[in-house]
Amino acid sequence: MCVVQDPMTGFYRDGFCRTGPGRHWPSYGLREVTQEFLDFSMLDGNDLITPHPEWGFPGLKPGDKWCVCVTRWKSALDHTAQLLLIWKATHASALEFVTLEELKAYALSE
Repeated sequence: MCVVQDPMTGFYRDGFCRTGPGRHWPSYGLREVTQEFLDFSMLDGNDLITPHPEWGFPGLKPGDKWCVCVTRWKSALDHTAQLLLIWKATHASALEFVTLEELKAYALSE
């Protein structure tokens, strides 16, 4: 499993893309964000750019690696906002929401 600490990612801000009991977000995976995705997310009501130190959130910039739920990734993809994924950090359950071809098409070369 990948650990990303700059910026510190994950629901628990521990560097891991995971959720716990009672969380409703499916299939976290590690993604490299693009400006296009950040703009899409902002317009969709999820501001990932503005820092919120009170939540341990530094704000994101293009190239940052960040845990994103697969449904958010799929929504961005459907709206042509590319979000590159890190293959080895994407849970297999993502295939419940997207095709293997979609995942492969947007996988970063590592």
